[in-house]
Amino acid sequence: YGALGAFATGMGSTDIAVAMATGEIWMKVPQTIKFIYHGKLSKWVSGKDLILYTIGDIGVDGALYSVMEFSGEAVDELPMDGRFTMANMAIEAGAKAGIFNVDDKTKEYVKAHVSLRHCESSPPSLRGASATKQSQCKAAEYAKIIEYDVSKIEPQVAFPHLPSNVKSISQVGDIKLDQVFIGSCTNGRLDDLRVAAKLFKGRKVHPELRCIIIPGSQQVYLDALREGLIETFIEAGAVVSTPTCGPCLGGHMGVLAAGERCLATTNRNFVG
Repeated sequence: YGALGAFATGMGSTDIAVAMATGEIWMKVPQTIKFIYHGKLSKWVSGKDLILYTIGDIGVDGALYSVMEFSGEAVDELPMDGRFTMANMAIEAGAKAGIFNVDDKTKEYVKAHVSLRHCESSPPSLRGASATKQSQCKAAEYAKIIEYDVSKIEPQVAFPHLPSNVKSISQVGDIKLDQVFIGSCTNGRLDDLRVAAKLFKGRKVHPELRCIIIPGSQQVYLDALREGLIETFIEAGAVVSTPTCGPCLGGHMGVLAAGERCLATTNRNFVG
């Protein structure tokens, strides 16, 4: 929800139960680190690459118990799906939350996905009033401000066994893979599947490789089906599953055997 300009953080089952019972939760107000992304993104560079590059720079504890605030012209150009990915992965830098400014893209997304007919307390800007860009409070205090030139950022790959062990694609070289997994809460959205389908079109999965594709939700699955993306994947020889976490949590449907390598769009690459 940070992509929608809302503070959202993960909690354990006990904290959630207390909140449900009392309507309250104890929380220390986190400090904020502002990240400004300047310039124009290169081809194939997405929100996933920006957050991986950032985690590679600051480390898995670089934003410990802080809010990561994402801004800059490069972030403004990101589609909502890219923003969701970045907000989702803020936790991989130890952050309490990741958050974006509310802009016209945010408002259009909310209007398309949420019914506000019965939300009398909803902001006027989300009930049809003219949209105006909202910026951070001028009086905001930041623990740190970190700036990046995104024109220098290539597609990023996190190597085992930490999300911070990041390398640019030009540093990777040829590596034999046993499996490719496209999905998870970070990259199982429709935009992700559209990009994958473009690459699969007219091609076949290598006979010595498994490719598993898991849409992030039932709605994404239906939209991908209507657009012909699922057909493209199946014709290429990929396996398409119903929406689930799959191998991401190490549970099922793509868990690796000993010694196997997988290229995955998941948010974590911890030891299995």
